[in-house]
Amino acid sequence: MHVLVVNAGSSSLKYQLVHVETGRVIAKGICERVGSPESFIKHERNGEKAVTELPLPDHVASVHAVIDALVDGENPAIAALSDIHAIGFRIVHGGQYFDKSVIIDEEVIARIDELSELAPLHNKPAISAIRACQKLMPETPMVAVFDTSFFQTLPPAAYLYPIPYEYYEKYGIRKYGAHGTSHRYVAYRAAQMLGESLDDLKLITCHLGSGCSMTAIDHGQAIDTSMGFTPLDGLMMGTRCGIIDPAIVPFLMDHEGFNTAQINEVLNKKSGLLGISGTSNDLRSIDEAADKGDPRAAMAYEMFAHSVKRYLGSYTYLMAGVDAIVLTAGVGENSAKMRRLIFAGMQRLGIRIDDKKNKMMGSFERIISHEKSRVTVMVIPTDEEYMIAKDTYEIVSAM
Repeated sequence: MHVLVVNAGSSSLKYQLVHVETGRVIAKGICERVGSPESFIKHERNGEKAVTELPLPDHVASVHAVIDALVDGENPAIAALSDIHAIGFRIVHGGQYFDKSVIIDEEVIARIDELSELAPLHNKPAISAIRACQKLMPETPMVAVFDTSFFQTLPPAAYLYPIPYEYYEKYGIRKYGAHGTSHRYVAYRAAQMLGESLDDLKLITCHLGSGCSMTAIDHGQAIDTSMGFTPLDGLMMGTRCGIIDPAIVPFLMDHEGFNTAQINEVLNKKSGLLGISGTSNDLRSIDEAADKGDPRAAMAYEMFAHSVKRYLGSYTYLMAGVDAIVLTAGVGENSAKMRRLIFAGMQRLGIRIDDKKNKMMGSFERIISHEKSRVTVMVIPTDEEYMIAKDTYEIVSAM
């Protein structure tokens, strides 16, 4: 079965055409700078890459560009639209409505739209992409795969906030989490690499990139996660502050004269690594600056590691132990120095990484813990698109 995976962002649209039975990616690419005069599509097929500048005023135009690239390009991946047997869409926010992936119908679209307030940069573009695909391929089954559904197993003690309960009842204010498809994929792969059933493992999965989140997975069930009502909560990130004293918000609003939009801008786009270093939200640039003696860059680097350590300790205690810790995404996969800093001094807790294994470069699955470590530490590149294709295949096959 050929499944087209569509991941719509605020100004981008990523795609993959996957042959699910073999796991082979037939073609993939991204439409970037959607809505900008400088928009373009980057398409890859059989190792050949092509970048084409073309007008992409919205996500509808982007879907048409993707279809053209797959069917009518210089190196077509398929002969006709009928060769796309199903389409899977990444949906960032499913709220409390969806605890698993589902076939898309009008009721599902209405729910996704209703939740757009909680993910305005992603849910609305996803709906535009769905509508465009429905017009082009009205008979093709389509599946919504939600980033939040993996966290519907959280108990109330973990997902509720200690504020008046009426706000949960009125507005649905609770922890929803994010990066759920990524956490689910690396947990699934970790169990396979360890030769164990996921139902028998206690895992901590760490999605460390520009956006960061960590999840405690106890016997296959997510029982806590660092991101909350929005992706602002939890770990220190590239430009997001993560967890802070809530009183800081009204304090800054009073003393700086910020309105709600301005304080939201500060916490989401001017904080984190960028806010502390004053120079960059990219850990690589901060590492270089720290090596040159920049004290704020060094402080930002150490704060990032401290933030991860805090959740490692919290989740290990919450589950009364941990079998494996998995690192993924840009920082988790590629920064040997950050991994070393995160796990420094943890030998007494039974966590010890192997320096040689840790320094191995490249985006591939590997165990980096020492053979004497009681806890396995793993690096697993995430593959959300595969997970979306897999869910889509299973749901459509069951039909």
